[in-house]
Amino acid sequence: MTDSPAGFVVTVDPGDRIHFLDWAGQSTGDTPSGDTGVLLVHGLSQTAWIWAPVARRLAGSVPTVAMDLRGHGLSDAPTEDGAYALEILADDAIAAAEGSGVLTDDRMVVLAGHGFGAIVAAVAAAHLGSRCAGLVLVDGGWESMEASTGVDADEFLRGLDEPPEVMRSLRAFLADRRAFDPATWDDDQDRAARATVVETHAGRVVPATRPHALEACVRAMFTYDPRPTLAAVEAPIVGLVAEDDEAGTRTLALAATSIERAAMGARRAAIRVQPVGSVGHNLMRYRPTDVTDAILSLTRSTS
Repeated sequence: MTDSPAGFVVTVDPGDRIHFLDWAGQSTGDTPSGDTGVLLVHGLSQTAWIWAPVARRLAGSVPTVAMDLRGHGLSDAPTEDGAYALEILADDAIAAAEGSGVLTDDRMVVLAGHGFGAIVAAVAAAHLGSRCAGLVLVDGGWESMEASTGVDADEFLRGLDEPPEVMRSLRAFLADRRAFDPATWDDDQDRAARATVVETHAGRVVPATRPHALEACVRAMFTYDPRPTLAAVEAPIVGLVAEDDEAGTRTLALAATSIERAAMGARRAAIRVQPVGSVGHNLMRYRPTDVTDAILSLTRSTS
């Protein structure tokens, strides 16, 4: 098992660099055999490190990489208009899969995305057609955001600000993240949390995700219509559902209905719904085994 994955970049037009963590072991020649690889895509304001609990479980079985979306983590943050359109983000995901070697002429890829990353993964899966072996939607990707949240992009953006007391110091920020579920807090969670903020000279912390990139990603997220996207995905789809999010606003019945409507509207085979209990949105932290099993269920070979 890889203790600390190597980081690499792939360059996309017009020269933007997309960073990924190589859990596949390709840099050391320890890549597991098999005809399916895995690409993991994080959500808003996160980085590839949020996938560590799942990536560690996958890496011994299938070639696995986790990417940083543009504007997040160590990927570039272009400022051009349209630089964060869903089609471009999806192309970045495909470039990371191909550049890392988890997607080749002889190897298909399972795409797994969390929250906003599930939307990006879904669009990428539609682009890939028969080269995609499966799509795992981790608590997202099956809903129209405006319909499901009841707010528009501007109001959603206003709700993303952290309380001032959480951002007063790195220690306060990490304590807040640890308090979500102390039993699951470990070195990986500490690393994932630290990757999302920058400590200022005054000792406060600010979000590491570039403000222009976050706003552009949110606006792109609110353009997403799951029906035509999921209709274009040829591969099997699994949707993992947290019965309650941190705000306690989601029920399994509501989420399952949304997924069923998305599948029916897309006129495709049913999306397999997998409930994971009343836990928070970060299923990679709270239910890593369930997420791992869902991904492995879609791989063609785990030898």
